[in-house]
Amino acid sequence: MLTTPVVRCVKQQLNAEVHFITKKSFVPVLENNPYIDRIITIEKSIDEVLIDLRKEKYDVVVDLHNNVRTLNLKRKLGATSYSFPKKNVAKFLLTTFKIDRMPKLHVVDRYFSAVQELGVVNDQKPCDFILTEKDNVNLAEYSLESKHFIAVAMGAQYATKQMPVQLMKDVLEKVDLPIVLLGGPMDSERSSALKNELKSKYIIDFCGKLNLRQSAFLTSKAKVLFTGDTGLMHIASCFETPIVSVWGNTVPEFGMYPYAPEKKENYSIHEVNNLSCRPCSKIGYQECPKKHFRCMKEQDAEEIVSSLNRIV
Repeated sequence: MLTTPVVRCVKQQLNAEVHFITKKSFVPVLENNPYIDRIITIEKSIDEVLIDLRKEKYDVVVDLHNNVRTLNLKRKLGATSYSFPKKNVAKFLLTTFKIDRMPKLHVVDRYFSAVQELGVVNDQKPCDFILTEKDNVNLAEYSLESKHFIAVAMGAQYATKQMPVQLMKDVLEKVDLPIVLLGGPMDSERSSALKNELKSKYIIDFCGKLNLRQSAFLTSKAKVLFTGDTGLMHIASCFETPIVSVWGNTVPEFGMYPYAPEKKENYSIHEVNNLSCRPCSKIGYQECPKKHFRCMKEQDAEEIVSSLNRIV
C-alpha cells in the first residue's frame, strides 16, 4: 500500500513501463492500479520467476523492501538498482533501549529516497487503492448510508496491536452512528463479544464475510475509521476517510502512521506515553511480553470519544 505513491510518480514523471513484484497474497491491494503495467507474483522465492524476469532486461530495479530476498533479486538480475534506507539499527535502538534515532519522516517519504537519483519527486498525493464496481457492497441492503456510519477495524496481524473489546465498548457506546465491524474470520469471536456489549447499538458485523476489497469499499464510505495500527488504517488514508487510530506496542515514530500529506488534520493518534516497555517490537506479538498490556488497557477512552465525536 505505502509503496504506491512511488509507483505513481515513477510512472507519471518518467513515463516508464512499471512492473511490480510481490507475494501473491498482496495482489488485491494492487489490482486495477493504472500505474502498474504488470504484477509479478511469487509464493516464497524469487527463483520461481527468475527466468521470466531475466528476459525483461530491466533498466532499473527499485527496491522498496530492502531485505535478503530483494538483495538476492538485485544480484541475480544485475540491473542498476536503488533501495531505501530501512533504518534497522535505529529500530533496534528504539525497541531495545527506547533511544529514538528514527528520522522524523513518514516511511513513504523515505521510500522516495530510492528514486531520487532518477529525478522522481513526491507529488504529495495519497496512496492508491483502486476500487471497481465488483468491490461494491449494497449499503441500502444493510440500512446504511454513505458517510453516515463508523467503520471499526476489529483485528490486526498481531494481538498487541488489537484494541481490547472493553476499550472499544467504552468508546463506541458514546458515539451516535451505526457501527460496521470489519475483519477476517479470526476476528469473529471478538466482534461477537463486542456486539454483546453494545446491544442497544445498530451494528453490522462483516468479520469473515467480506474480502479485502469489499472491506476497502466500506472503509471508503465510512464517516470515520476507528482502528489500531492496521492495514485498514492505510487503506482508509487512500480515500481520505478520517481516521482515529489507537496504538499499542508499536509507535508512530517508526514512520507508519496514516499517510495524509495534504490533510494531516484527517487523523488522530492515541497512545499511552511514557511506558518504559513501549515500543516492545516494530511489528507486534501474539501476547504482551510483560503480561500487563498497559499500552492498550490504559488508553484514555474519553479522549478517543472526543476525537470520534469531533468528526461525527
